[in-house]
Amino acid sequence: MRGLAVDQNFQVPSVTSSTNALVALAGYLLGAILIIVGVARQFTTSTYALIPIAIAINIVMGQLVGSLGLPIYLDSIGTVLVGVLVGPLAGAATGGLANIIWSLFNPVAMPFAVVAIMIGLLAGTFAGLGWFKRFYFVPIAGLITAVIAAIMSSPLSAFIFNGVTGSGTDAFVAAFRAAGNSILAAATLQGLISDPLDKLLTFMIAYLIIVALPSRLRARFSQSAAASKLPQ
Repeated sequence: MRGLAVDQNFQVPSVTSSTNALVALAGYLLGAILIIVGVARQFTTSTYALIPIAIAINIVMGQLVGSLGLPIYLDSIGTVLVGVLVGPLAGAATGGLANIIWSLFNPVAMPFAVVAIMIGLLAGTFAGLGWFKRFYFVPIAGLITAVIAAIMSSPLSAFIFNGVTGSGTDAFVAAFRAAGNSILAAATLQGLISDPLDKLLTFMIAYLIIVALPSRLRARFSQSAAASKLPQ
């Protein structure tokens, strides 16, 4: 997901007159809200207890990394955790809710809710395929997720924020723009640089957390069919 910084002097570019920006924002947010509403009733009590913790992890890590100006995000660790432990729908809801809540004090987060939803869906899907059972599949899952996230987030960054989100990744966008690339191309190239490293770290951190959890605790969050596909 696109990096979200905490620079208090950062001002979100005014692009309300841009038709592309309005269409992208409205469409992506509508999709995010519909997915969250559609799956919320399927969750168990344990899942409802886990999701707020995961949301807090996302926001705290995202704020911390953003304040350091690093060219990564680490704001999806909680999303991946829920996706792997509970399933893709719960992961999607966690990602979307985290960004919506985060946007209350960091408005840059809101448009990227749909990217966070996709990250949760992919994490849960990879776990269901058994990729978190073997540690060497985890980085591959992270890299695949990174490419998809970069492609999805680039139009949002380009059309809504003019490529500038106030994060440590803005330097890459500026460099690509200086080299003659369009805003969309610069945002895409930046994503293809930052996202692979970010998702590689995110998925590996989530994997290590899951491995450290007692098996009984993991079983509380996993559906019986998926429990055997988690690391023992």
